[in-house]
Amino acid sequence: MRRRTKAPASPLPQRNGIDPVRVRLPDDPGGSWVTVRDHLVARFGGAIGVDGVDAMLAGGRFVGGDGGAVDGGAAYAAGSHLWFHRDFPVEERVPFEIGVVHRDERIVVVDKPHFLATMPRGRHVTETALARLRRELGLAELQPAHRLDRLTAGLVLFVVRAEDRGAYQTLFRDRLVRKEYEAVAAYEPGLALPVTVRSRIVKERGVLAAQEEPGEPNSESRIELFERLDGGLARYRLTPVTGRTHQLRVHMNALGIPILDDPVYPVVRPDGPEDFARPLRLLARTLEFPDPITGDVRTFESRLRLSGRG
Repeated sequence: MRRRTKAPASPLPQRNGIDPVRVRLPDDPGGSWVTVRDHLVARFGGAIGVDGVDAMLAGGRFVGGDGGAVDGGAAYAAGSHLWFHRDFPVEERVPFEIGVVHRDERIVVVDKPHFLATMPRGRHVTETALARLRRELGLAELQPAHRLDRLTAGLVLFVVRAEDRGAYQTLFRDRLVRKEYEAVAAYEPGLALPVTVRSRIVKERGVLAAQEEPGEPNSESRIELFERLDGGLARYRLTPVTGRTHQLRVHMNALGIPILDDPVYPVVRPDGPEDFARPLRLLARTLEFPDPITGDVRTFESRLRLSGRG
């Protein structure tokens, strides 16, 4: 088996907490790329156009390992690397701060607010927890060990050093992390709780809502009534065993008690401006895991609180 070689270090610094894009020039058995520009046009021309590629080359935005601007007319050299910073979309600032619950030399545990994505994806790039924390804490290598849905608030574990990330990610992969959530939804007196919900959840790319379908279950959640509230609402404790996309939201909806202010379940709301006054009432409240470096059991509790009013 061929051992993977470590990627070369970027000559470009991060910008707004975002790493530059690294491009490795691949093997070209057909010889279709004579110059570096030929490959860049083939690779990025569909997204930004040939004129866009030429403008980036003329502006010196593609650089080589020495940090110098790449000459688009240079001969194509398979296996070489270049870097560039992409253009960031214009993003509305999420008007909530990230609370640091714990920080040491290896990990940072934070309370991610509602509406803030964990890491860059799609139209959310600089307005993400990762980009913000890198900027605010000055931790360039910071990476999330797992992902929390953008609309969900609560605890997220970040790893400070790149060499430790795999160890903490493995905890989540191997289901060694106990996660407990809190949700506010309608109180249903006829619903027998606690209950363990198991179902098969399928989420198609490009479709907002996940679906339950017949077949072998791939998701499991325990739902408990925690507290009755005024106005026909209740607070629930949710303990997922698995981690399918939107799992808790799907299971609460299947029980007939969709989470309050959920814009997808049971009905997908029309796309529009974010209503920051109506967050999804779902909170990742507890993280507990055996630390893979020290062996100590570590438990963290969110400092956020969900509104119990409709």
